[in-house]
Order: sequence, then C-alpha cells, then structure tokens
Amino acid sequence: DAACKNQPLDLVFIIDSSRSVRPEEFEKVKVFLSKMIDTLDVGERTTRVAVMNYASTVKVEFPLRTYFEKASMKEAVSRIQPLSAGTMTGLAIQAAMDEVFTEEMGTRPANFNIPKVAIVVTDGRPQDQVEDVAANARTAGIEIYAVGVGRADMQSLRVMASEPLDEHVFYVETYGVIEKLTSKFRETFCGVNMCALGTHDCEQVCVSNGGSYLCDCYEGYTLNPDKRTCSVVDVCAPGKHKCEQICVSNNGSYVCECFEGYTLNPDKKTCSAMDMCAPGRHDCAQVCRRNDGSYSCDCFEGFTLNPDKKTCSAVDMCAPGRHDCEQVCVRDDLFYTCDCHQGYTLNPDKKTCSSKT
Repeated sequence: DAACKNQPLDLVFIIDSSRSVRPEEFEKVKVFLSKMIDTLDVGERTTRVAVMNYASTVKVEFPLRTYFEKASMKEAVSRIQPLSAGTMTGLAIQAAMDEVFTEEMGTRPANFNIPKVAIVVTDGRPQDQVEDVAANARTAGIEIYAVGVGRADMQSLRVMASEPLDEHVFYVETYGVIEKLTSKFRETFCGVNMCALGTHDCEQVCVSNGGSYLCDCYEGYTLNPDKRTCSVVDVCAPGKHKCEQICVSNNGSYVCECFEGYTLNPDKKTCSAMDMCAPGRHDCAQVCRRNDGSYSCDCFEGFTLNPDKKTCSAVDMCAPGRHDCEQVCVRDDLFYTCDCHQGYTLNPDKKTCSSKT
C-alpha cells in the first residue's frame, strides 16, 4: 500500500560487533540494516537514520544529518567494519545520547515532536552497566528496541528496552534469520501516510506524522498562523538581516548594498565611504574636497569657482576693492603691481605715489 509509510523518526541503529560476532554474521547484520532502510520512508523531512558500531569502544558510522536518501545510506552501511573487542552496551547507549541524539548531529528539535528511536542489536551479555544508562535514555524521550541474537542475555535486553516489553524486545536464534525482523519493524513503524492520500490542505509541503500530518513551507517561506498556508519571509525586515545600510531581498535570501558614495566592504555587510576625490571619480577642474561619501569643488588661490561649481576662472586682481594701489593697478597673471600716473613716482611701499615736483 503506497499510503502505508512510516511516520517520521529520528532512528539510530546501535550494532554490536564484538569478538563473538563472526565476520560472516556481521555481514548478515549489514544486510538486515539495508533491508530496514528499504522499508523506511527515508528523507530529510521524514525518517532520518544513524548507525553506531560498538564493541569495547563506540564508533558513530554516520549521524542523522549525513544521508537523506537510501542509496548513499546503504552504500555507507556496506563499508562498515567490525570492531571485534568487548561488549560495552551501556557505553554505546550513553554515546548515542551524547553524540547522536543532538540537534547538532541532526536530531529534530523537541517541538517538532519527531519520535527518537534506538534499535540495539547484540548477541551477548553487556560487560558494563546498562540499566541506569538505558533508564536515562528513556527518560530523555528515546524509545529503545532491543534485538537479541543467539547467546544474547534476555534479562539485559529487558532491562534496556522500553515498555511494553513484548513490543520492544525481539529475539532470533541466529544472524541467518535476523532479516525476518524487518517485517515486524515495518508493522511497528507503519502508519497511514495522510500526505500520500491527497486529503491534506497544505499549501506547499505536507509532512506525514503517524496517522496525521503537519504542514511545512519551502525555504524562504514561513508557515502562517493557520498552519496551512505560507508567506514569503521578509528577510529584510528590521532585525532579520545584518546589512549596515541597504538590504535587498533575493529569492528568500538577501544581499547587502550601500548608499551612493559608499562601497561594500569584503564582509559583504558593512560599507565604507568612497574616496570621491580619487583620480577619475570627480569632475573638479582644480581642487576636489572630500565630504563623507560626496565631494565639492574648489579653486587654487587667485581663482574663483564658476557658477557650474566645477570650473575655475582667474580672479581680476585689479578689480575695485581687490588691490591696495593708490593710483594704478597693473595685472600680472595671478598677481598685480602698483604704478603711478604721469608726474608721480612710486613710493618705497610699492603702493602709494608722490608728486615728482
């Protein structure tokens, strides 16, 4: 039934690869993992899968955030090698809490209400304490399934598993028949996929949630209060961006720009005033004066700024009021000299005149 898919899970397999698990048996465990992956509705928004391998030490083969499609996940499973040492099941469960069931490693936030599930597969008796660790894990909201094979200690399986025990403890006589458990887990995790039935009213994305569903939105959109429709996120709203001057919305994201006269710094967020008086940036004929992202023109001494505020004209130094000659002002480019009318001689001050008689 295409509509029968598992509800979204954050699912972690914790696999025993101690010395007692022979290489050919461990290969059958990997086949079981691949078969399980095939039955799951794997995806970033549906079921996320992680695999941990343990013996005397613990190795996270891949966390929940790494693979979101079955082929690459199964390829990673095929490369797993046994650790071949002791059986530190308590250490493995603790590592799952500390290193895998975290948001940094891909576990969805608590308010998403995605079940956290661990499946422990072992064929022996733990060499460390599991009761308290497993209890802490269950208190933290992790549902534990215990799968025993062959020589597995049933009491240890019952101590670590969640209630009700008859739904969370499984046993098979050999690794050769462990694949039979695949159908049991499929029945356990299977729920009607309301999204596949086509009866939902989500505008953009429907996420199956057990026998129900939740609506979600594409990147760049946010879910409206009606929990069904979506609105474009205003990424340039105050407090949502880091642009110093201008924020420009760009398909669900944004880019920063600067006011005229400023240039964007390498951090792509802040702005610096341009040197508007740098060669080629201004149109002043003589002097450019910088002014916080803008500029104004000025002239050298002896010149005056024309009405166009760009070009300059030489000042008439002999115009009335500009010189201090008593009688005659003689213009000489940007300067002037004084002279006297006929019959007068220039005094030593080079400005005033005296009669020759």
